[in-house]
Amino acid sequence: MKETEEPWDTEEFASHRGRPGAVLADGTEPKPVVFDIGSGTAMHETSDWWVYDGEGRAPLATALRGSCSCGWRGTTSHPIDWQQAAAEGPDAYDTSGPHADWEKHITDVESRTVPIPEDVTDLLTQLRSRLDVLADDAPLAALRILTVLEHPLAETAEVATFAAQADGQSWDAIATGLGLTAQDARTRLYRYARRS
Repeated sequence: MKETEEPWDTEEFASHRGRPGAVLADGTEPKPVVFDIGSGTAMHETSDWWVYDGEGRAPLATALRGSCSCGWRGTTSHPIDWQQAAAEGPDAYDTSGPHADWEKHITDVESRTVPIPEDVTDLLTQLRSRLDVLADDAPLAALRILTVLEHPLAETAEVATFAAQADGQSWDAIATGLGLTAQDARTRLYRYARRS
């Protein structure tokens, strides 16, 4: 599916890209709208909320709700004021309600993950801050540090992947612990296991 809206995302939880989702009067989520953009077989498909304005082939959405690429859907409907949306344009229209609902979803995802030890969190914060400065002030030094870290990170990822699987962790437990979908967890651990 090709979308034009910028999704809401987080650095850590790649499985959870959010966006305002359209809701029809009956409470259902509309199917993607397909636009014929000219001759040939090329079609544009979108689920951007603002295309559901009742014009053309698009049904009329009456509300928005938070939605996530993991399949989560918010339970709160936020009514759409189509006059205001038309006046402001879709980029300026207030979607803070669905966004706040999605942020609560992310908080819930994070609360179920395996906690990172506090001392490691502090080290990661310091390293990230230092690398950000070096990327501007001494880019080759930043690149050298990244190069030095590549092998130990890949080695640790491989060892941890095999240990998690040897412990008999289910894919659902691994996914929850990492804040990913089961499919994304499998893909990531497969990549980690094949790095070295």
